[in-house]
Amino acid sequence: MSGTFTWNGAAVPFRPGETVASALTRAGVLRFGTAPLGQARALFCGIGQCQNCLVHDGTRLTEACLLPCREGMTLTEAGARDE
Repeated sequence: MSGTFTWNGAAVPFRPGETVASALTRAGVLRFGTAPLGQARALFCGIGQCQNCLVHDGTRLTEACLLPCREGMTLTEAGARDE
């Protein structure tokens, strides 16, 4: 492993060059938040087009499938209120 980031208060390990979506999925996290109509946000297209995997980095929403993991980053679920 290369390092860890924090997801909803829990440490998640990641490998070098891995995206947040990949690390979360490998860690067994399949729900990244809640969409405006109440559906679960999760990895879908994997290339940033659908924006279904949005997560909150403390200042903004970003696609987990495009976000490279960095040591010490803190992320939380994206809720419908964030839209």
